[in-house]
Amino acid sequence: MKNKESQDTRLDLWLWAARFFKTRSLAKTAIDGGKIRLNGNKTKPSKFVSLGDEIKISQSTSQVSVIVNALSSKRESASIAQGLYRETDESVELREKIVAQRKMERAGLKIPNRRPGKHDRQALRDLKKTSSLPSENSY
Repeated sequence: MKNKESQDTRLDLWLWAARFFKTRSLAKTAIDGGKIRLNGNKTKPSKFVSLGDEIKISQSTSQVSVIVNALSSKRESASIAQGLYRETDESVELREKIVAQRKMERAGLKIPNRRPGKHDRQALRDLKKTSSLPSENSY
């Protein structure tokens, strides 16, 4: 008799157990939407994961590439979930590069690609009116 947990773990269930998604339905939606790649190929939620598989996960602004170290069909604590996978070196470098780029963008002013139009100028005027300091008489 085979051990069910070590042999048959669905991709959507593993992603949920590894805490990449809050629910299995979110994991299924991401897989169906092409945001998850198993060994470089588009896949289905019911595909079984095995040890050593590479999973690429695209979430909003980040892309993570992990290698499956262990299988689990139960959602446990975060420390146990982190033991289910190992992030690749290329993925760590890319993630750190994106974080550094976002910090630089937040630190400085982003220059727009074009001059402000009528609606942009109106929005700037409204912003200046609402953000001005209160007068001394208002105290």
